[in-house]
Amino acid sequence: MDCYQKAAQLLASRPHFRAELAVKLAQRGFPPEDAAAALDRLEAQGYLDDTKTAADFVAHRRERGGEGRLRLRAELVRRGARPEAIDAALAGLTEEDDLEAARAAYAVAARSKKDPAAIARHLARKGFSRRAILAVLHQGPEGSADLALGEGEDDADAGDIADTDFDEGFEPE
Repeated sequence: MDCYQKAAQLLASRPHFRAELAVKLAQRGFPPEDAAAALDRLEAQGYLDDTKTAADFVAHRRERGGEGRLRLRAELVRRGARPEAIDAALAGLTEEDDLEAARAAYAVAARSKKDPAAIARHLARKGFSRRAILAVLHQGPEGSADLALGEGEDDADAGDIADTDFDEGFEPE
């Protein structure tokens, strides 16, 4: 089986990002130039499309629920999606979408966890912004949908969620 055939076979099993396929082909002993040519050919034929794969990945994970934009971005990066494909896939997600998903994840987590700090840590691992976490902790899963998350601010403005010590001084209202 040549490099192109192997790449096509791998794509037939599930969608892959170009970087993922390049790694798999290298692991199977194909020379990098053969892999690049095969991947270029698959892209030209429309079988390999990082933008579509990233969009499908995000849509599937959002359907499944329970993950925020930060987690989705990290997972796409880990899988080797191109930065422009990641940005395009996440462009349609708003802060309100993230807040809604955080509320749903909060409702599930609150069934087994009663400590607000434990729930906050769980939501942080799920990739929700600090702003969304604090909103659901203060308002609960049925909180107001018109909660102002900060005009013009995004997750980058919220800072690294790991910087927040959810154990310190949080008391629900």
